Amino acid sequence: MQVYFDNSSTTAVCKAAADKAYEMMISCYGNPSSLHSFGLEAEREVESARSTIAKSLGASDREIFFTSGGTEANNLAVLGAAQSRRRLGNRVVTSAIEHSSVLESCKELERRGVEVVYLNPDENGKVKIEDLESAIDEKTILVSLMAVNNETGAVQPYDKVGRVIKRKKAPAVFHCDCVQAYGKLRLNPERAGIDLLSVSAHKLHGPKGVGALYIKRGVRVSPQHFGGEQQGKIRPGTEPVPLIAAFAAAVKETDYSAADEVAKIRDYIKSQLSQLERVYVNSPDDALAYILNFSVEGIRSETMLHCLAEREIYVSSGSACAKGKPSHVLTAMGLSKARADSAIRASFSKYSTLEQAQYFCEAISQATKELVRR
Repeated sequence: MQVYFDNSSTTAVCKAAADKAYEMMISCYGNPSSLHSFGLEAEREVESARSTIAKSLGASDREIFFTSGGTEANNLAVLGAAQSRRRLGNRVVTSAIEHSSVLESCKELERRGVEVVYLNPDENGKVKIEDLESAIDEKTILVSLMAVNNETGAVQPYDKVGRVIKRKKAPAVFHCDCVQAYGKLRLNPERAGIDLLSVSAHKLHGPKGVGALYIKRGVRVSPQHFGGEQQGKIRPGTEPVPLIAAFAAAVKETDYSAADEVAKIRDYIKSQLSQLERVYVNSPDDALAYILNFSVEGIRSETMLHCLAEREIYVSSGSACAKGKPSHVLTAMGLSKARADSAIRASFSKYSTLEQAQYFCEAISQATKELVRR
């Protein structure tokens, strides 16, 4: 049996999205900025996709800007928002467990002279609202906090940040990285007090290479790319019509009810792991059902990954963007080096099955016995 439990890294493209991309590549290949009929047809496809993404977030079409993915959306949000608000203050507040695309953007801001406060999570991997309240002041121009952590599945208090900013009377805008939450949690940025929101297609069965940034109407973001009139100059460049249209096709296939079945799979795996020696679950009890992080102490992650791959089971040791580096998330949570070095992330999708979960648990049990003997 082949088991793909690495859906937080990327998901299988659904048939509807693949078919739509193919259709666009062979029959709607015009440049959406061209004024002839081929261009106008391509533009209609882009605008239809924009409307689909907007509707999924309860937003207006003009608030959606397509990017090359979640990384670019996060870069544009963090760098663009901070740059546009420098005259209002010099402080940015974020967490130590953000995705690298946010953390590296914040490091770049520090090189430009901006003060960045990195909040550590508690032992459950969650940032405390009281810590946010203490960090935000009258000079804070941006707060960036993810909705769901990509390594542990810990759901952050993202729906409370906007109220804290208002309470502290800070001139800050709130950016929320929703790459792991989109298509799994029902998101409404206006209701949640979110000014900037990042999403990516390949985390919900769309293609790689396309994402979007929601920018609340009236919020200024300085562009980070230049050279075209597309998308109001916020994100210029010829729009990749096949990817954008396929993104929308995947969004239309979103099934929020799948979370119930995924939770059963996650809970079954947790119950089986609890019976094994030296196995510790790193995800909190109320984590997003789609992500389960655990450690088999004494067996390095890389060793376990290879052992599972021999059985055609595919998981990860953390964020794919880290490429095997130690997890900054687990370290920030205060986990021991031994536990962090042995961490495994299993992440699921609506295509995951209980049979796969059973095979996975059997393999973990067998692999643990084999590797301990060695």
